[in-house]
Amino acid sequence: MHLVRAAMAAAMVAGLTSCTRAAGTAFAFHTSIFSNHLNSVSPFATKLQRMGMLGRKRHFSKLVLKGSISSMFQSKGRTPEALKETAALLARKKFDLDIDAILAIEAERKVVQSKANELLHERNTKSKSIGMLKSKGEDVSSILEEVEGLKSQVQEYEAKMKDIEVKLEHMLLNIPNAPHESSPVGSDETENVEIYKWGEPKTFDFPVKDHVDVGAGLKGMDFAAATKISGARFVTLQGQVAQLHRALAQFMLDTHVEKHGYSEVYVPYIVNEETLIGTGQLPKFADDLFMTGHQDRKFYLIPTAEVPVTNLIRDTVLAQDELPIKYTAHTPCFRSEAGSYGRDTRGLIRQHQFEKVELVQIVHPDSSYQALEELTGHAEAILKALELPYRKMELCTGDLGFGAAKTYDLEVWLPAQNTYREISSCSNCEDFQAQRMKARFKSSDKNAKGNELVHTLNGSGLAIGRTLVAILENYQREDGSVEIPKVLRSYMGGKEVIEAAPSSSSSSKKPAVQAAS
Repeated sequence: MHLVRAAMAAAMVAGLTSCTRAAGTAFAFHTSIFSNHLNSVSPFATKLQRMGMLGRKRHFSKLVLKGSISSMFQSKGRTPEALKETAALLARKKFDLDIDAILAIEAERKVVQSKANELLHERNTKSKSIGMLKSKGEDVSSILEEVEGLKSQVQEYEAKMKDIEVKLEHMLLNIPNAPHESSPVGSDETENVEIYKWGEPKTFDFPVKDHVDVGAGLKGMDFAAATKISGARFVTLQGQVAQLHRALAQFMLDTHVEKHGYSEVYVPYIVNEETLIGTGQLPKFADDLFMTGHQDRKFYLIPTAEVPVTNLIRDTVLAQDELPIKYTAHTPCFRSEAGSYGRDTRGLIRQHQFEKVELVQIVHPDSSYQALEELTGHAEAILKALELPYRKMELCTGDLGFGAAKTYDLEVWLPAQNTYREISSCSNCEDFQAQRMKARFKSSDKNAKGNELVHTLNGSGLAIGRTLVAILENYQREDGSVEIPKVLRSYMGGKEVIEAAPSSSSSSKKPAVQAAS
């Protein structure tokens, strides 16, 4: 039985069996590096018409990949030439695919599998001879010793095969999703492409304050208190500013549920390792997470609601008529900002704890790029309703996230910085996360063979703290008060203005909030 399992493991490494979880490991062979964008027609009709590519399928010689790097180990994918084609695609994302390492582990696998097969054959042959010798009354003690010795060797090669599995799993889980062909090729954020701008930035006839000073003038934002309680990159909100923060979350949820057709979900804020592996945060981005433990188990605070919400469909087989599934959730998010030392140290832009309304869609592969446009439009609708100027950016390949095939960023205008800053990132991960999570659907086509992987999308709809920043800066008035956006006034008890708090030296007391004249 042990040898049979070893042989099966060898077959899996060879890509000859379907991807499955390896015993004792979180996910084995579930990392997708390419999605159906390698063999499907792009739904970006307008863009591809300009590119002269509408209706054209992509063909890659020698290499056939269908969503999983395990396909690299099929007969068509083991050559250095084929791996170079793969490496070229990943290089657009600034990822260096270690071809030598892949070929080395393939060579090692072949040696171990060959030896395992040889030992298995020898053991079976000797085992069969034992019965025959016993029937003749001959001594079989020496053969029994040989069979027992072969058993030990089989166990030795089982252990070697297990080591290969671990090496392979580590390699696969650290390979990113490849970019969609329509994503502009570039090295970093300076090469992102502006799609369009919406709204005109307001002009002020008085010196503009940033959100920190505006919030302080309202007596509604206290960083010193948060530093005393927790440390740097935290804030406390009070009074009408705290109420405005809550109103934003409620407005966003109501809009996405009532107008955009999402189902609201409440999810845990603490998740296990397998959940973070499923959406791609682990193992690569462990340093960006806050980890805790309980009874020898590792748990993590969620960096985004994308993690628990998307994992709702982990290890499931959906019916095709259940698609699309559209979820929204309001959660706190926790990030260590390990790579952001010295950046955005002032204010709410980059905090260890912040809140966000997340949008997640689970869709059929054929419609995932239409879904990306729709989801991004839902995030834009919040900015338009709040009358906040913004621009839509298409990320270049070098700025794409680990799991994303294509991403749009929405950047809101911040007058104090005289620039646009990211407030939402909307991505199509294609089947990258689905492969890791084993999230599939059963096709309604009776001729379809097996279950298919779903496509997953996510985006902020919106980041609440940054939206609060944008409102405080764009709606500030010369006297230090802040006008409340019209769509939020019903959430603020009908009030229209948050008045500046009186100074401590003032003898007259004004109400914290009063109606605009």
